[in-house]
Amino acid sequence: MKSMTGYGRGECAQDGFKITVEVSSVNRRQSEVVVYTPRELELLESQLRDEINRQVSRGRLTVRVTLHAAEKGAGTKIRLNLPLAKAYGRELERLARELKLTGPVTLEHILRAPGVVQTEEEVTEAEDFWPAMHKALREALQQLLRMREREGAHLERDLRMRMGLVRKIASRIQKHAPRVVRLYQQQLLTRIRRAGIDPMGISDPRILQEVAFFADRSDISEELTRLQSHFQQFEECVRGKEPVGRTLDFLAQEMNREVNTIGSKANDSRISREVVQLKAELEKFREQVQNVE
Repeated sequence: MKSMTGYGRGECAQDGFKITVEVSSVNRRQSEVVVYTPRELELLESQLRDEINRQVSRGRLTVRVTLHAAEKGAGTKIRLNLPLAKAYGRELERLARELKLTGPVTLEHILRAPGVVQTEEEVTEAEDFWPAMHKALREALQQLLRMREREGAHLERDLRMRMGLVRKIASRIQKHAPRVVRLYQQQLLTRIRRAGIDPMGISDPRILQEVAFFADRSDISEELTRLQSHFQQFEECVRGKEPVGRTLDFLAQEMNREVNTIGSKANDSRISREVVQLKAELEKFREQVQNVE
């Protein structure tokens, strides 16, 4: 079991450049990857996303990629784009004539034009950076996943503890449920006596029919059986290696549905109190599940 929160950082130097990748993740119901890359590396974004999606299935991930010289002032090369500089010179001179500006177009004007002076980052093809980016990304993801696994171990212990409380409450309800019909029968006879009617004077079939109707209406055995099935599914989930967040979220919803039905059918004050506790524990369980991948 893994948490959805974590952080990782990786870097790799290559040919006088260094690429740094930082990955952070927070809770989110679905998977979302937000990537920030330098303009020179934008073409690599899809490959980066594919690599992340192969290892992370849930959560909002923010990825920041930086590209800079491995050592300040070292390894940096520049290149002049001569055809572009000539084109800028012609266009600037034409613009000066049309605007009737005095003074010549200088070299300074041309060098300031975008793209005339290119650094090595701008000259190098984006694909050339992928091996270094891939290595930095793998390192960042390894750190991220280790952190998510550590947090996941804490989450698993907490979820097991909460599920243990839920199972204890459900067990108390299951033990008490058979007594509900007997209590109802006793209460029915007590009300008949208080009304001044001899219960033996009323035909037994009518009393038995009323008790049978109550027993059928308040029967919660199916709901308790399904709860036990959900408990077993929980155990199978936490023992597995695959992401289980969505499955546990669904189980929490289904368990809450069964508990609501038990509360509406049982017609017993003791079971009603137990249902309130059950719902409170299930709400805590579901809140914690929102942190699981």
